[in-house]
Amino acid sequence: MTDLRYLPDADDVTEFEATVSEAAPEYVVLDGTYFYPEGGGQPADRGRLEWDGGRARVVDVRKDHGDVRHSLEDVEGELPESGATVSGRIDGERRERLRRMHTAQHVVSRVALEAFDAATAGNQIHEDRSRLDFEPADFDEADVQTIERKANDVVERDLPVMKAERPRDRVEDETPEGRTQLDLIPESVDPLRVVEIEDFDFCPCGGTHVDRTAEIGRIEITDRTSKGADVDRVEFELVDD
Repeated sequence: MTDLRYLPDADDVTEFEATVSEAAPEYVVLDGTYFYPEGGGQPADRGRLEWDGGRARVVDVRKDHGDVRHSLEDVEGELPESGATVSGRIDGERRERLRRMHTAQHVVSRVALEAFDAATAGNQIHEDRSRLDFEPADFDEADVQTIERKANDVVERDLPVMKAERPRDRVEDETPEGRTQLDLIPESVDPLRVVEIEDFDFCPCGGTHVDRTAEIGRIEITDRTSKGADVDRVEFELVDD
């Protein structure tokens, strides 16, 4: 089983060493990794692995029954053997964009829940844009402007973002109604990793996030569309002022 070393609060680490557990022509499994495997609406990290006598690009990262497979391309040299030490280097600029985006998603989700009782039904994060589906929701232009304004108020307050493991029963008690779908997380997962924005939001999440809301940048909502009865999709980008 691969140790997810970026949890609970080391998601700023982009260089590390690890030991190979399994090597195949298409992928490598490590005993521990700081690469984020795709999940929770957040895409996987990209980067490189290097070892004695070889190196390769990491073009995808996925979980596989407790292991994390680092998909390889442009392999130079022989594949590393099991037990070999490899050096990992994550694309730091891409990781930072995704950290900012994912934290922005939390902010927008909580604002919509507080202001309009609209729960997040789905999300997809990208480097340059992201989207959120809200239900029940029927936002008009004024509502969208309210969400954007309130979200940027949170950014400007520069609130600390804490990432820590919490007992499941505490998380179930403290997570606001409609904030997340806790019932989709298996009961066996205890403790839960929580992302908490001080005096604003409390939500179980395994993704990567910035350490303070001011690092997000200005949130700009670019579109709102109806996706069916009582479901609205909001798309946003981040702007560096």
